[in-house]
This record gives sequence, structure tokens and C-alpha cells, in this order.
Amino acid sequence: MNKKQTGFSLVELVVVIVVVGLLAVAALPRFLDVTDEAKKASIEGVAGGFATGVLSARAQWEAEARPSKTVGTEKQNFVNYDGVDFWLTRSASSNGSDTGYRDGYPLDIVPNNGSFPTGLTDNACISLMENLLQNPPKVDTVQNASTNRDVKYSAEVNDNQDGCIYVQQEGGTAHQFEYEIKTGRVTVTLQ
Repeated sequence: MNKKQTGFSLVELVVVIVVVGLLAVAALPRFLDVTDEAKKASIEGVAGGFATGVLSARAQWEAEARPSKTVGTEKQNFVNYDGVDFWLTRSASSNGSDTGYRDGYPLDIVPNNGSFPTGLTDNACISLMENLLQNPPKVDTVQNASTNRDVKYSAEVNDNQDGCIYVQQEGGTAHQFEYEIKTGRVTVTLQ
């Protein structure tokens, strides 16, 4: 009895490698598009959740008959939203002058000493994201986000000092969303 071993010939192996290579070339761009689309969907979801938190805090403030606290000589809008005290914007100062803001949008969290913020800071932007979202992604300053791979979003005050810009850090994209505190608007920019 003569046992003959058989296998693939060199030509058959080359043909299989070429076919697999062609399939990979055809499929790879589609997989890359899926990754980019997932990153876009991710930031749109986070921005949507943030916008919902902003509007929910404002709605609670309205439902509670627009509560305010007096700090110094000024009445400041505030609300306890989901167990966190937030300072809210106001449209007029105590002397009646226009502030340029609409009433009732989250500005910062109320610190333990109860002081009202003198201006918007990067840390206020971080606090807003961490406290308006139920399960926020890791967010930090631009400087810390550049060195910490666990940070998913960087937060900074915009150039006008009246809003926060959140930039997605994953995958080298420049997708971002901006929270305009004057109007409560959240805008997504996909790069």
C-alpha cells in the first residue's frame, strides 16, 4: 500500500494570498469609515446628553419657580439638579442692567463657600460636564488631556469667555462640541 501525501501547490497558495489581499484592500476602507462614523456618533451622543442635562437643569429651575440666592448685594439664580447645586445665568443684574445672558442656564457648580463665580474657567467647564451627565466620560484640561491617555475629552473656555469647548481626544480626531452659556445652545462640529 502506497500512501501518497498531498498538499497545496505553490501556485494554489499564491492564488489564495492574492485573493485574500484583494479582499483586504476592498474591505479596509469600509472598516476605517466605520471607526470614524463611530467616533462621530460618540461625540454626538455625549453632546446630546449634555444638551439634555442643560435643559433639564433649566426646566427644574422653572418648575421650582425660579429660585435664587442673595450673594453680597446680588440675587443669583441657582438650582439643585440631581443632588448638585448649580449657579445659573441671569438676564439682568440687581440694578436692572442687561447681562447679555438668558435666564437659567448652568454656569458653574456652587462651591462649599457659596461664592458666585467671577468668570468662566476651564475647571467650571469640567465641573459642568461631570455633573450634568449621569455617566460622563473622563474630562480634563487641554494640558492634562495631552498627557493622560485615559482622558476622553478636553475642556476649555472659548475665546469669548462665555462658553465651553469640549474636544474629543480619541483617535486623533478634532471633533468637538461647544456649550454657549449665554443661550444654552450646544453645537457639534465634526472635523
